[in-house]
Amino acid sequence: MSMMPMVSVLMTAYNREKYLGFAIESVIASTYGNWELIIVDDVSKDGTIGIARSYAEKDGRIRVFRNETNLGDYPNRNKAAGYARGKYLKYVDADDYLYPWGLELLVKMMEENPEAGWGLCSLIQITARPYPFLLTGRQAYEYHYGGYEIFNKAPLSAIIRKDAFEAAGGFSGIRMAGDFEMWHRMALHFPVLLMPDGIVWYREHGEQEMNSHRQFLAAYEGIRHRYLTHPECPLPAETARKLIRKRKRDLIRTILAHAFRLRFAYVAANSKALSYYIGK
Repeated sequence: MSMMPMVSVLMTAYNREKYLGFAIESVIASTYGNWELIIVDDVSKDGTIGIARSYAEKDGRIRVFRNETNLGDYPNRNKAAGYARGKYLKYVDADDYLYPWGLELLVKMMEENPEAGWGLCSLIQITARPYPFLLTGRQAYEYHYGGYEIFNKAPLSAIIRKDAFEAAGGFSGIRMAGDFEMWHRMALHFPVLLMPDGIVWYREHGEQEMNSHRQFLAAYEGIRHRYLTHPECPLPAETARKLIRKRKRDLIRTILAHAFRLRFAYVAANSKALSYYIGK
């Protein structure tokens, strides 16, 4: 490749032979052509690596790597980013889909807002103003905790300037909740550009780890508590304290509701989450 790509599409894969070809072909079909696709196989036990290599043989913009040992979700995302040569990082999981116009729109909006360190798409329309629009760190926290929950977006919905990703230190490696933690941390240092829906498509199926979300409730709660009490939290101190008190009340109500229905696994999971707020 004589010219460095503008955007590195990062596709981590583990046992995704049923879906991988569909995901790869969605990138190849992009109306925007200045990309590279980096596929990092996390020691799959099926035919994933063979499928990836077959596409790489036909398209020089595709590079395939295979880990020596299984790294898991977010460490493998960091691994993929380490191979990237583009100005921007765009995650597309091996079971997801990028609309043909997706890269073109994402790059255009980011280039028109160079102060943005990262962007999030797949956001529902709001009546106040059209997308895209930029939020400072404080505004991003206010937007998320005001009910829009933008920090809940998966990496598929993000585009990140590579230099900002590296400055932030990449994903922390927390299982399942690594994106939630990363967006809190990114917002401490970089403005975020919010962009509309209709750019990517998220597949849901029974093999995803999100189906066991309950066991990660405490991880999400720990992250929420950590950043609301963080010395660099951009929210006013009293606002952060009110959010903590509200979250504590909400968790108590949730526990009582599950207990009334004898759903003891949910009682246990939410009680563990509540432990971060005891005495707060």
